[in-house]
Amino acid sequence: MGELEFLGTGTSTGIPLIGCQCKVCLSDNPKNVRLRASVKVDVGGKVIIIDTGPEFRIQALRAGLSRVDGVLITHTHADHIAGFDDLRAFNFITGEPIRVWGSRQSCDIIRKNFSYIFGDAPQVGGGLPQIELNLAEETFTISGVKVEPIPVWHGKVPVTGYRIGNMAYVTDVSFIPEQSLAKLEGLELLVLGALRHRRHSTHFNLDEALEIVRRLKPRKTYLTHISHDLEHERISARLCELRVEDIEVDLAYDGLKLTF
Repeated sequence: MGELEFLGTGTSTGIPLIGCQCKVCLSDNPKNVRLRASVKVDVGGKVIIIDTGPEFRIQALRAGLSRVDGVLITHTHADHIAGFDDLRAFNFITGEPIRVWGSRQSCDIIRKNFSYIFGDAPQVGGGLPQIELNLAEETFTISGVKVEPIPVWHGKVPVTGYRIGNMAYVTDVSFIPEQSLAKLEGLELLVLGALRHRRHSTHFNLDEALEIVRRLKPRKTYLTHISHDLEHERISARLCELRVEDIEVDLAYDGLKLTF
């Protein structure tokens, strides 16, 4: 049994979008306020974070994080790694390196973008994050928790989804290869990216995400990485109608906690 908490459910701009006057961005419904997409997964007291976006510090404080056993990186767009430096706070607590997993490409880009962590820093200042980078190419374990990487595509960019037990997290996705779909069968909980109504070149839209759900038939699906095109209550009502097809799909929202 595990618990998943949505630290953020928004697309790359976050919601509300700066300067936008649409109904969703001006909404007083807190479920329409979306920090950049990230989750906390707790399995038997072992805490795993997926992605460290720009608001990671805020998300960690809100979730009361005091330890992290491992970090999974889906890919290295800014909305997924811009808060990477804030992992050093957990070094201060434990005195140990933080273990981070990602694809070979993700690890290479992290080393380049955060070269001061992995190279010779001219000045330490407030302290450098102590990070242990690991390749997520085959199934691995984090403090005894089995993690299976799921390769998918975000337009032309490879992205890594992750399966932990009977839960999988797959965001920033526009295509899932057949071999990866096979790894997503028999899920209790699927978290899947669904950006908006209209088609997008690098993300599933709502209808495309629902087609994946119909094929995989997880017991429950929550949609994340959501733009201001999708108003929470209105889309939730539409998704509720799908239950006549025995499909349980909901929009996720920041702070939502689920068990799996």
